[in-house]
Amino acid sequence: MSAQCVRVESSSSDGSFPLQDYLKERSRWIDRGLRKFLPPPGTRPATIHRAMHYSLFAGGKRIRPILCLAAAEACGGNPVEALPLACAIECIHTYSLVHDDLPAMDNDDFRRGRPTCHKVFGEGIAVLAGDALLTVAFEIAAQSRGWPRYPHRQLILELARAAGSRQLIAGQVADLESEGRSIPLRDLRFIHERKTSALLCCAVRLGGMSANCTPKQLDALTRFGTHVGLAFQVIDDILDITQTTEKLGKTAGKDLKARKATYPALVGLERSRQIAEQLTRKAFAALEPFGRRAAALHALAEYLLRRDR
Repeated sequence: MSAQCVRVESSSSDGSFPLQDYLKERSRWIDRGLRKFLPPPGTRPATIHRAMHYSLFAGGKRIRPILCLAAAEACGGNPVEALPLACAIECIHTYSLVHDDLPAMDNDDFRRGRPTCHKVFGEGIAVLAGDALLTVAFEIAAQSRGWPRYPHRQLILELARAAGSRQLIAGQVADLESEGRSIPLRDLRFIHERKTSALLCCAVRLGGMSANCTPKQLDALTRFGTHVGLAFQVIDDILDITQTTEKLGKTAGKDLKARKATYPALVGLERSRQIAEQLTRKAFAALEPFGRRAAALHALAEYLLRRDR
């Protein structure tokens, strides 16, 4: 992967952005990076490494790591230097999915269009595969070079906080405890801010840090990541009840069946769509200081709002 010709300075001349090409190219970067950083699947004990690779390379959209790379570009950095941080984010995200699918959690049989990790390798190995993915994320992040404003200590702290008991895990706990209960909208926002938005926000923050961004730039990326992360989860709630299992690549309707708190359940489909659009507009507004360098981030936010899976 060359460090040449990788910055996105602007969208195309007619104002559009070649998003599908961008997604495919950056996904290839992420996949190559993950294969470079992870032990090969045959490494002893092979079962755990096969399970890690099975879950990581199950066809995910790579949205979080791609946002990390795009944030680096928005701040004038070289996205190649953000690659270890992007791969670390994807490992944490995949770990959370492996554990989320376990019978003790959401008890899902499908993820990304194929049987979940515990269905293929058993519950014990799935638990350990998730543990291993979480651990290797910090090993990968430690291989980034660090920057004047953001040394390794701060990068690792950023990851640990986003994945910890006050953010990602807090959202998962609150989600479990809300099942079958009627909760107010503010509590649902608490869940979404932590279970989904925290890691997505961390991804764009780390991308900015890899470009040695200014405090003002980091603040703008934080606002962007928070709003687009919330919009992402609202759309997920909508898709769970409007799309099929085949379309989603995971079991459709499981939130309704589990009586989970969701935006459609609390405020209805139409109001949920309006909320997602409002959050996306706030995300767009946060990007204004970056100008044309944020073309990729802008296109990604629009894509996440309009997606159908």
